[in-house]
Amino acid sequence: MMKENYEFEVCANSVESCIEAQRGGANRVELCMGIPEGGTTPSYGEIKMARDVLKETRLHVIIRNRGGDFLYSEAELERMALDIDLCRQLGVDGVVFGCLTANGDIDKHANQLLMEHAKGMNVTFHRAFDCSRDPEKALEEIITMGFHRILTSGQQPTAELGIPLLRRLNTLAKDRIIIMAGCGVTEKNIFKIQEETQVRAFHFSAREEKRSNMLYSNPSIYMGSKGVDENIIMQTTERRVRNTIESLLRK
Repeated sequence: MMKENYEFEVCANSVESCIEAQRGGANRVELCMGIPEGGTTPSYGEIKMARDVLKETRLHVIIRNRGGDFLYSEAELERMALDIDLCRQLGVDGVVFGCLTANGDIDKHANQLLMEHAKGMNVTFHRAFDCSRDPEKALEEIITMGFHRILTSGQQPTAELGIPLLRRLNTLAKDRIIIMAGCGVTEKNIFKIQEETQVRAFHFSAREEKRSNMLYSNPSIYMGSKGVDENIIMQTTERRVRNTIESLLRK
């Protein structure tokens, strides 16, 4: 298998993760903050530094101003449009977003508004797709709107569990849009997912635990979810990115 026949995108949660993804051979990163919320838009500083350090790897940025559902108010859409404009100014290669109606259909008005701001950029419809009511109808509407790819786990908790729908979507898509398998893709299952679905684009985080340098921490205080060890930082590593890619290519 030849690497140029595939897309390998790393979900990067920091500039440090971007650097490791590039060293590991990723084609592209999707820069996200708020990973426990499913990914939210990073800050200006994070995007600017990522753009500066990524010389060989393309940079995409998630446009999602909060966690939760994908039904957005006009005020939220205005902020998302401003974030897309900022990404363009910083030289970002692409953006990642997705909007749904209250009934779980593709929100044509909201998506087309954001697509207008993203003209000339590469655009991915993210895992809002996995929350849509009718995936085959959603696929056709996303193609019509001009998106370049769909990030999906096949409407299941992980891409491995979503293999049947991923296979179906890839068949229906033909060469009109790229189906990118994501969520739970690792060095242990990437070959199986590719073999059983024939998708050629993969999204994975390849993170490992990094111990905090703090010498003291107050065990009574937590900043996020109770019970989470906040002295552990999850960061993409070159080793895991390279291993995941090679696990597919060496078969």
